Amino acid sequence: MAEANSAQAHHWNFDAGPGWVARQEQLDRMLEPLGERGLATASPLASERAIDIGCGCGATTIALAQRVGESGHVLGVDISEPMLARARERCAELRLANVELMRSDAQQAQLPPAHDLAFSRFGVMFFDDPTAAMANIARGLDPGGRLVFVCWQARDRNPWMGIPLAAALQHVPAPPAPTPDAPGPFAFADANRVRSILADAGFADIAFEGVEHELLVGGAADLDGAAAFAADSGSVRSVLGDVDDDTRRRAAESIRTALAPYAGRDGVRLASAVWVVSARKVGA
Repeated sequence: MAEANSAQAHHWNFDAGPGWVARQEQLDRMLEPLGERGLATASPLASERAIDIGCGCGATTIALAQRVGESGHVLGVDISEPMLARARERCAELRLANVELMRSDAQQAQLPPAHDLAFSRFGVMFFDDPTAAMANIARGLDPGGRLVFVCWQARDRNPWMGIPLAAALQHVPAPPAPTPDAPGPFAFADANRVRSILADAGFADIAFEGVEHELLVGGAADLDGAAAFAADSGSVRSVLGDVDDDTRRRAAESIRTALAPYAGRDGVRLASAVWVVSARKVGA
């Protein structure tokens, strides 16, 4: 893996990646509505060539492949081998002959040129140098090629993450506040910053659509499933660290209590807010 994103490479191969694979079906159920909003903006057409940046376990790669059809092609790129292994399994099960999967860091990957579309669902917020990453992605596009990605707005606009985290922090000291621009889920929350990054990377016609959606937490059908998912989420695990079993149990109980008021017949639904960002490579 490229040294530029070595911390993320370790995180997604050894820390977060295996957990995403274990909960792939839950995560797909939870995130599918937001991915579909992004795909609606991207409007992939039959015979187009697309890149799926941060393709993970393959949900959006499969969706793109089905839309571009047998005469099109999708290149899925991810830094996580465990997640790519699951994506390969899923594509093989569906006998998708129009998909190629690449283990690489999209900031420095040698992307083949002449793609019509670069797409990402929550895969572009983790680069050490986002301008360099976006410029590299642009090199994989034809002039006028489309870029569309979905990214989280600020943490305070995403209670589905904030409420469980606040419950867990009742039992451990709060960690130092992260640097707003540091790689992580909320690195692209500032639309002005993202607009500047994309312009510097060679994109124009940059647009932001704010989307709010009540997420089914953990894709679970009941409170217990949602609470178990939230207690094992990346943000909660990061603050709990190596606490003892009793502290972890008490934190899990607090999370369940915090989620209980939002439980309904089909599970726990909490608000989320994302940007659907679109742009075109300069040159058309």
